[in-house]
Amino acid sequence: MAILKQNDEFNADALKEKIIGIASDMVMHDSGFHDHKIKAQLLYAPSGCMTVTTSDRQFVLPPFRMLWIPANEIHRVNFRNIVAYRSVYFDNDYAKKYMDSSLKVLHVNSLLKEIIERICFWEWTALNTAQKSLLNVFWDEIKQAPEEKLKLRMPTDRRFKRIVEEWTTRTSIPPMLKNLAEETGAVEKTITRIFKKETGLSYQEWRQQWRLQRSIELLVDGNSIGEVSHILDFSSDSAFIEFFKKHTGATPLQYLMKNE
Repeated sequence: MAILKQNDEFNADALKEKIIGIASDMVMHDSGFHDHKIKAQLLYAPSGCMTVTTSDRQFVLPPFRMLWIPANEIHRVNFRNIVAYRSVYFDNDYAKKYMDSSLKVLHVNSLLKEIIERICFWEWTALNTAQKSLLNVFWDEIKQAPEEKLKLRMPTDRRFKRIVEEWTTRTSIPPMLKNLAEETGAVEKTITRIFKKETGLSYQEWRQQWRLQRSIELLVDGNSIGEVSHILDFSSDSAFIEFFKKHTGATPLQYLMKNE
């Protein structure tokens, strides 16, 4: 078991145990891009919200989602408020018996939440009979967990490197297309072509998906409808609610309540 402090260094690959759980309360964290060579990772936060960026995609992890990260998958974890960070590392050979080698965002039900919490506070020792039994339930639940599809492919063109970093760290928000053209010096048609090629979406479609992800983060962090609407430059609270309902099928309040 490890209860980590904010600035503690940790290298899961250096530990021989088959399963390693860690827990920490952190704030304003940026892991930087990294990977784990011989460990798969399950990443989860029972409170707070994390943003995870891979080489070409971005995911938002509110308390009802977890991310399965295979070994050798380059990723970066960011969050800006207090997060109850939970991470479980599995030897890759062991993990491959239960999970394929692909990134997955899975829904976390109440049972999985409690099991993950318990694993994160286990001692780093050989597994006893009770722990092995609990792991059997864990893998059964993982197999049945619905996969979430809310992900965002990130542009990689060098002309957008600086501003994409700002969007990743949430120090700025994607502007309207004409404003982005002015800021980057690229013409609107070029921006549209690049985004379509690299993300599969037009810039405007991509911007809307970014705003949706960011709105979930802000709501989970306790911001009101009015605050989220203002931060993300919606014309009104009702315009934000309609936007959110269009993309998720629920109002912001309904979305949060049904996932509690």
